[in-house]
Amino acid sequence: MQIYLETDRLYLRHFTPDDVDNLVGLDDDPEVMRYLTGGKPTPRSRVEQELLPRILAYYDRLPGFGYWAAVEKATGAFVGWFHFRPREGATGTDEVELGYRLRRSAWGKGYATEGSRALIRRGFTELGVQRVFAQTMAVNRASRRVMEKCGLRLVRVFYPDWEDPIPGYEEGEVEYALTRDEWLQRQH
Repeated sequence: MQIYLETDRLYLRHFTPDDVDNLVGLDDDPEVMRYLTGGKPTPRSRVEQELLPRILAYYDRLPGFGYWAAVEKATGAFVGWFHFRPREGATGTDEVELGYRLRRSAWGKGYATEGSRALIRRGFTELGVQRVFAQTMAVNRASRRVMEKCGLRLVRVFYPDWEDPIPGYEEGEVEYALTRDEWLQRQH
């Protein structure tokens, strides 16, 4: 296992082609997908043909950025993933998006906060990141709490056009952010 980052309770490692079942299983849970697709699972063919190839391509294209499988140290179990990547279409890595998706069995254990804080720290101390942002539906209170625990603050509420609206869309999306300077001030 090629470990990218280690926290007290997690290993964050590169994905491999063998992770298809892990990704399918994660996206198969309606509660995991509630604020993403309204609970609809991601078809296995899409995971195999689109999502996993896109994830794997990050490692060569942008070293230090992309997606990581989260593995629980105590059990060796796949518990989800984190991403830390530039905004789609961005040319630089000074502003990156933080994201996470965890199995329901891993919810409420602080894993999302633990993994996110580790990625933020690495971004600001080793990768030259100047701003980290994260977005979710306004109604996704649990994800918003993780962002706040990581030091991100609410910077805007916005209302994207939803092709296939899901419950809660009418309250909009939120963006939270943290700059390197803000993070450094809190380290003292």
